[in-house]
Amino acid sequence: MTLRLSEPSRLAASVQASLDGVEEAMLLDDNRAASLVVGNYDQNIAHLERRLNVVAHVNGNNIVLRGARDAVDHARRVIESLYATVKRGKAVGPGDVDGAIEECALQRGLFPDKAEPDPDPVRAPGRENYAGFGHLTTRKKGIVKARNAAQDSYLRVLARHELVFAEGPAGTGKTWLAVGHAVQLLEAGHVERLILSRPAVEAGEKIGFLPGDMREKVDPYLRPIYDALYDFMEGRIVERALQTGVIEVAPLAFMRGRTLSNALILLDEAQNSSSMQMKMFLTRLGEGSRMIITGDPTQVDLPPGQKSGFAEAISLLSEVEGIGHVKFGHQHVVRHDLVRRIVKAYEDQADAGTR
Repeated sequence: MTLRLSEPSRLAASVQASLDGVEEAMLLDDNRAASLVVGNYDQNIAHLERRLNVVAHVNGNNIVLRGARDAVDHARRVIESLYATVKRGKAVGPGDVDGAIEECALQRGLFPDKAEPDPDPVRAPGRENYAGFGHLTTRKKGIVKARNAAQDSYLRVLARHELVFAEGPAGTGKTWLAVGHAVQLLEAGHVERLILSRPAVEAGEKIGFLPGDMREKVDPYLRPIYDALYDFMEGRIVERALQTGVIEVAPLAFMRGRTLSNALILLDEAQNSSSMQMKMFLTRLGEGSRMIITGDPTQVDLPPGQKSGFAEAISLLSEVEGIGHVKFGHQHVVRHDLVRRIVKAYEDQADAGTR
């Protein structure tokens, strides 16, 4: 990839910069890769414009950026990063744009004297100790990188701690990354089995008794975990693992009395666990095991007046050595951009109500 300043003279460019910012043109050598960077109907570039407050004009494999100097520099680095990702055979979407924006901002903060950061910071001279955002590696998904600083922190906390609490709104990747981490440990042989659990609590409505055996009864409650499993493992391998007990699905109420050794235990939607259930679950941790507990304190479906064991456990165990805690906010949502704005609106309303 080559970069070049647009055609106007330096004098004209400096006058323009003093009036409404600077203009810089990028030429992406590979036309196919350029189209993937831009995205369908220019969606990636449009997202970049909204996030960084720049104007981008696309003409084939030429991209002209206009805006404040820092914003244009930031946008150029993001496009470089996305281009390098596409050249490695990975697809990119608006979520990847968000991740590249945050990672490039972090690189700039760590290496402010480098005017032109290498799009692959792992191999960049003088940056041997910086490997970018953390990542997961599984056989099906390959390398999956964190998309923001909170996800990066989450992956690093998961790697360092045997018990991790992750709290935050929907769409931040709490469950999906936890399942990916679990699959990575299973495939590497660090654990012998995965135990996936959720409180069997309806989201504000009663659906009555469900037909079928135990797995069929709890499947509707654990569908988000299954969806993540199938993202990281081949379907036939998941089914075989479920049949042989390598992957076990169990409602929270059925965990009492067990000691879980050499396993990765994931409790999802933990905000719907009672204080007694949470204490029971935490004390199931056996030798060689790891535990991940995820939840959204703003979406508690327990009966009125019943205290959430999730929030209580986070507060009670905040000073206990060996326990990790990661908190996500609306700014870390990686689903559709509207979801980020919806979550923020609800958070603002909650904040206003507490004043």
